[in-house]
Amino acid sequence: MKRITNPWRGMEGYRCYGCDPHSEQGLRMEFYEDGEEIVSVWHPRPEFQGWVDTLHGGVQATLADEISSWVVFRKFRTSGVTSRMEVRYHKPIRTSDERVVLRAAVRQQRRNLVEIGVRIFDGAGTLCTEATCLYFLFPKERARTEFHFCDCGVADEETDPLQ
Repeated sequence: MKRITNPWRGMEGYRCYGCDPHSEQGLRMEFYEDGEEIVSVWHPRPEFQGWVDTLHGGVQATLADEISSWVVFRKFRTSGVTSRMEVRYHKPIRTSDERVVLRAAVRQQRRNLVEIGVRIFDGAGTLCTEATCLYFLFPKERARTEFHFCDCGVADEETDPLQ
C-alpha cells in the first residue's frame, strides 16, 4: 500500500473534521491506496461513543462518507459531494478497539455520478458496517477553483498500516 498525500495539509483555513491531522475534535483519518481500494486504519477514541464503549453510528457514517470522498480524490482526480448514502450496521464497533479498518472502492459510474462501496471492520477483522455512497463529481476546473483541489498523489514507498 502507498500513503495518499493530503493536498490540503498546511493550507490556511483547512479544518476538515474527517482528515485534518491536527483537528483536536476531528477523526484525523489517513488514507492508503491498495490496488483499486482506498484503505484507512482509524483509531477510535472514547469521545466518539454513543452507548458505553460503542462507536456512535453517526461517526461510522461520517467515516464512510470521508473515505468515499478520498476514493473520488484519488481515483477520479477531482472533488465532489455526497448525493446519497445508505448505511447498514451489522455489529457494534467498540471504542476500546485499537483500530478500525475501512476499505472503499468504486462500484460503478454513470456520467458524473459514482457509486462507492465501503466496508468497516472492527479490531478483530469482523465486518461490522457497510455503506453505499453516491457521489456527484465536479468538473476538474471547478474542483480546483472552488475547493482548492490540486491533485492527490501517493508516497513513493510502500507501507503496511495494518501491521
